[in-house]
Amino acid sequence: MRAMWRGAISFGLVTIAVKLYAATEEHDFRFHQVHREDGGRIRYKRVCSACGKEIDYADIDRGYELEDGRLVTLSKQDFESLPITTDRAIEVLEFVSAEQIDPIFFQKSYYLEPDKAAVRPYVLLRTALEQAGRLAVVKITLRQRETLAMLRAREDVLVLHTMMWPDEVRVPEFPFLHEDTEVRRQELQMAGSLVESMSGDFHPEEFTDDYRVALQELIEARAEGATPPRAGKPDKQAEVVDLMSALQRSVEAAGGKRKTTSRAKPAAKKTTRTRTTTKSSSATKSGSASSTKSTAAKPRSPKRSA
Repeated sequence: MRAMWRGAISFGLVTIAVKLYAATEEHDFRFHQVHREDGGRIRYKRVCSACGKEIDYADIDRGYELEDGRLVTLSKQDFESLPITTDRAIEVLEFVSAEQIDPIFFQKSYYLEPDKAAVRPYVLLRTALEQAGRLAVVKITLRQRETLAMLRAREDVLVLHTMMWPDEVRVPEFPFLHEDTEVRRQELQMAGSLVESMSGDFHPEEFTDDYRVALQELIEARAEGATPPRAGKPDKQAEVVDLMSALQRSVEAAGGKRKTTSRAKPAAKKTTRTRTTTKSSSATKSGSASSTKSTAAKPRSPKRSA
């Protein structure tokens, strides 16, 4: 991995020199636009709408359109002149409990590696966070943009999760929220039974991206000139109008699935699982147990700097 940022964690009078690495990667296929008739690549040119000339990257500035239609142009020098206190520092603002941060704030995840001379304070901070059961709310500047973030300990490494600012999280406004909807006790009990029958421990390696596997098989077949495999579409189930009936059938189906899975587990242990793209959470291990609680608690995030 190549470091994408270098700086230091700063809390109190302690500084820890670190390097930042992307903690995740998308295993997806990237396609090019091509001409259907001859397979030629489709190219795009940067053309000015005013003069009609093709423009080089060096001659491009950024423009922001105001509500009245006027365009404000900003150059690279304008952005470099902005006062950013966290240009090369991860500034710790406060330490909070994990359940106080709602996962809706999370964006991307990064690993932090300490410099050789900073290993001891790095391990000290990591251990302190683990023992206190706390997360560090921080500020960091990435790609000339100051953002809110969170530091936590995960498998002996400090992980940084960039976050949305509070005013960037939309408030849900749906008509049903203003309606008085009642749920019958029997329905709630049956739904609870369904939740219980489908409960288990989260093992991310058990989840695979079936769509990506099928797409890879399709690409490989096309490359070899073979007939692409055709996956059968799932049978459409009859619509169940009654909610209780739907819950009852779901509980029965989930119970049968669990029995089949439990019988298959001993044989599965003897084989080596092939890993493909897995379903992941932006915050696992220390954050997973708190995520279910966080929806009921309002996150305490510092106000955005002016």
